[in-house]
Amino acid sequence: MAKQDDEKTFQDPNLAINRVYTRTGDKGMTRLVGGQKIAKHALRIDSYGTVDELNAFMGAARQTIAETYLANPAFARLSHVLLRVQHELFNLGSILATMPSDIGEKMPRVTSIDVAALEQSIDDYNRECPPLRSFVLPGGTRLNADLHICRTVCRRAERIVVQLAEECELDPYAVTYLNRLSDAFFVWSRWASIYAGIPEVLWEPNQGASGKA
Repeated sequence: MAKQDDEKTFQDPNLAINRVYTRTGDKGMTRLVGGQKIAKHALRIDSYGTVDELNAFMGAARQTIAETYLANPAFARLSHVLLRVQHELFNLGSILATMPSDIGEKMPRVTSIDVAALEQSIDDYNRECPPLRSFVLPGGTRLNADLHICRTVCRRAERIVVQLAEECELDPYAVTYLNRLSDAFFVWSRWASIYAGIPEVLWEPNQGASGKA
């Protein structure tokens, strides 16, 4: 039996989006979940804005899977994992957009359960990858490149959230989650190439112009 609303871990969204533009942000200000006005260049806005950017790139990665590996159940499984993470990133963005004093008991957020799920996924997919003998370069397949873009944006989000945590109280799992997620993107990118039968592009220092001179 499905849980009743009062038994859910998090509250469902309670909003109605009727207008695309409001003109309220024309002076460079926006509002947090609790209604506080804040500059759009503020670190807190940058933190959940970068998480939102990451979510968009994940959508592109899932679309690559849909268009390239439509009938492959292994890639469909990865797409399902990525979709779950997209929901988790929205939960993370929700908590980043809320001042600590306004956080309710059922406010969406990332938890130790989400971190553990990422660690399990890293272990599962890494078991299917051979040991590395060098660093890898993004590319080889479109999905590999997509996931590396996600990895680098995730690292940037992590750096911003770390800086925000030094300035104010922050959810304890925000940084941990992004740290594990960036590791997951690295493993998923490797798996995507290996499972597609495409050789990984390894870093060779002497392939640069200086090395060939």
